[in-house]
Amino acid sequence: MARLSWVPTAVFVILALSFAIDVALTEKEGSLRREDCPSAYKYRCSETSHKKPCMFFCKKCCDKCLCVPSGTYGHKEECPCYNNWKTKEGGPKCP
Repeated sequence: MARLSWVPTAVFVILALSFAIDVALTEKEGSLRREDCPSAYKYRCSETSHKKPCMFFCKKCCDKCLCVPSGTYGHKEECPCYNNWKTKEGGPKCP
């Protein structure tokens, strides 16, 4: 009976590792939580004269990337997913 005492520990370690791998593979890029997106993209679009399209595309980007660059303009390199998401024509998808 003593020979099998390691089995529960081994099963636990295997389950913990598989859970950690699953979380790592499904986690999105950014550090924002989904509920933080609205305030982040509202600030990002606060100074533009094109509020409606800015909010529309920033929302899409935040939903996909969970990241919004700091400030109201530029700094796209802070969020590679945001920065590299392109339209069919090759232009930037996110403002």
